[in-house]
Amino acid sequence: TKLHAGGKFDTASYKVSGGLHGVGVSVVNALSDWLELEIWRDGGVFEQSYERGKPSGKLTPTGKTQKTGTKVVFHPDPEIFPKIEFSYDTLAQRLREMAFLNKGLEITLADERSNKKAEFKYEGGIAEFVRLINKKKTVLHEEPIYMEGERNMGGKAGTLELEIGIQYNDGYTENLFTFANTINTVDGGTHLSGFRSALTRTLNRYAKSLGLVKEDKGGEVEGLSQDDVREGLTAVVSVRLPQPQFEGQTKGKLNSDIKGLVEAFLNEKLSAYFDKNPSVARKIIAKSIEAMRAREAARKARELVRRKGALEGMSLPGLLADCQERDPARCEIFLVEGPSAGGSAKQGRDRRYQAILPLKGKILNVEKARPDKMLAHEEIRAMITALGTGIGKDDFDPAKLRYHKVILMTDADVDGSHIRTLLLTFFFRQMKELIKRGHVFIAQAPLYRIKKGKREEYIYDEREFQRRLMASATEEQSVKLGNGRVLEGAELSKFLLQQMEYGQMLDKLERRVGDARLAEALAEGELEKKDDFRTKAKLEKLEKRLDKLGFKTKHEYDEEHSLRELVVVNGMGTEARVNWALASLPEFKRAAELAGKLEAHSKPPFTVTSNGSKLEKATAGELLEYLVEQGKKSLAITRFKGLGEMNPEQLWETTMNAETRTLRQVKLEDEPVAEEIFSTLMGEDVEVRRKFIEENALDVKNLDI
Repeated sequence: TKLHAGGKFDTASYKVSGGLHGVGVSVVNALSDWLELEIWRDGGVFEQSYERGKPSGKLTPTGKTQKTGTKVVFHPDPEIFPKIEFSYDTLAQRLREMAFLNKGLEITLADERSNKKAEFKYEGGIAEFVRLINKKKTVLHEEPIYMEGERNMGGKAGTLELEIGIQYNDGYTENLFTFANTINTVDGGTHLSGFRSALTRTLNRYAKSLGLVKEDKGGEVEGLSQDDVREGLTAVVSVRLPQPQFEGQTKGKLNSDIKGLVEAFLNEKLSAYFDKNPSVARKIIAKSIEAMRAREAARKARELVRRKGALEGMSLPGLLADCQERDPARCEIFLVEGPSAGGSAKQGRDRRYQAILPLKGKILNVEKARPDKMLAHEEIRAMITALGTGIGKDDFDPAKLRYHKVILMTDADVDGSHIRTLLLTFFFRQMKELIKRGHVFIAQAPLYRIKKGKREEYIYDEREFQRRLMASATEEQSVKLGNGRVLEGAELSKFLLQQMEYGQMLDKLERRVGDARLAEALAEGELEKKDDFRTKAKLEKLEKRLDKLGFKTKHEYDEEHSLRELVVVNGMGTEARVNWALASLPEFKRAAELAGKLEAHSKPPFTVTSNGSKLEKATAGELLEYLVEQGKKSLAITRFKGLGEMNPEQLWETTMNAETRTLRQVKLEDEPVAEEIFSTLMGEDVEVRRKFIEENALDVKNLDI
């Protein structure tokens, strides 16, 4: 393996490149126990394989082709990586970015573990990227402002290619993404600095020409600041340049000196756009002037709070029970729902390093609130004060965080979920850096306490509860099937758990097709592959079963996909289409899989034997219901819905003790998708939220009402 062998060092091969060292695939090869290479070029196919970094043979021609390209298949070395798990979401985020930044490029991502598949192709490039980010928002102008062009970097430095997309919405936050040679420069750099200064200067100049801002005595424009023009801004800035200079190995910041080129480009292009589209310019300037007024109101509110000492840490909130430790890295604060749970948490905590801040009721939804209104909200002020970071561009400093673990602790019911969502909205919109630095966590409170004799156990999720219930139900019981076979112990427990899941899948399928009998017939219909819809055989077999059940059916042919489908109508006139689109759904596939597994055991009648007595059940469903009830009788089960239901000792043992608790770290893996979800669920557009709820209603489990 030869290091520094990348084609980026030959300007005839690559015009621009994000890589700097030419060691990418060499390192992958070195860290893999095997790697296979297939190359299509010069009319031929060439293959070579490697084992632990060393070639196991020569590069060999194996065939002919007119295609061009390279295929690399590798397996990370388990001796180096103890855990090998690729994140579909991380790959999807990066590949989506690549497709946006290279318009017209088609990228396919397939996950054979879960049958997930995504295709990314965007003819609109970054303009389409901007539309996606603003998809669930109310925009000020329908079409994004799109600019592309080139600038000479001087001498032999080469050419700078620029592509910028801008669109404003009626929100209060900024979404700005910068890229250099397709690398996401999360920490910005000279291209970001040039963009910000040019945008502010151009908007001020246009606002001045309209008489909307004033000049001071020196002739300088007084008015819009960079903060003002950022409110509601969604923008993507992409530059391509030869031999870029990045800061650090992660390439988070571009250091190449291109600020002046970006400024000149944006000034020219944006001014020309505003001249042709004055109505758009007026809307953006009106939005920025509104932001300027709100900024001034927020500044006065902050000064008022600061005069009282709240943002300077001079006076901590009265409800805060602080900890004794002063090293932030060793401290944690629990933001607790309700004064009752807050009281228990204060008594149950380890006061050496754990602080408690009870929150009264639901906090303000900051997605819909301006900064001045937000700062007037008592609970939010208390959080800002307790955390010590300040708020707003000028005051927020994550280095001043007083606790390196900020733990959200809410009830396990609907209200608790809502409060947790409001808190996450606050951190995402106002203190996003705390999430990015890994400081925000969610406490997992137990759902159940199970007691049998002197043994007590806390259960944190529904699936584990079902497993415990089935284990209890089958301890002293056996079941004889209609064919004479006897199930007991772990085998009986497994059968019951599968039967329980099968019922859940059938419920989901019933909501899709509108009839329970049809759902069961489909699950048992052996429609497993796409090819099953190319011929009539399995559909005709299903049709005969449905005819006996009283359904009306007819065959149709989907010419576009060359597939057959069955239209089924029940006695109520409800119509359902049985086609590959239905059969490829996860709930359909899982129901069919479980039906196959359960077939060997679904042999009624079922005879239950317990302590010498016998009882017969006609169906697997009746058997499950009976044994679940028997399992519950032998256990003392407590269902926790509120933290306040637990005494201080229980709260410490289950939710606060660092040695036994379960915490979930809040991570921001795909910012554009997170942006869309927060806008949808917490924004002003009721219709968009209603549509989201309707589309995802079938996936809801264990809804408390």
